Amino acid sequence: MDAMPLSDISALGYEEARDELVRVVTELEQGSATLEESLALWERGEALARRCEEWLIGAKARLDAARAGAAESAGTAKSAVAADSRGAADSA
Repeated sequence: MDAMPLSDISALGYEEARDELVRVVTELEQGSATLEESLALWERGEALARRCEEWLIGAKARLDAARAGAAESAGTAKSAVAADSRGAADSA
């Protein structure tokens, strides 16, 4: 197995970690690895899965923040329009 050390997994992007995880799972499913190799693959797979989850949690947080910002902007815009229409009615 010519994979990078477990400590280097934190440097992987989502797609890289996902692709490596697929490779690890495929290798485990083949069943040709020794017990020691299988354990090492399992540990690597767990670390890769955690890395993927970190990326997904981060992506969800970014989407949630963007949605909250969009909703806040929409609310501010509605308030401004309402204030403008009240001001126009007061001056008429």
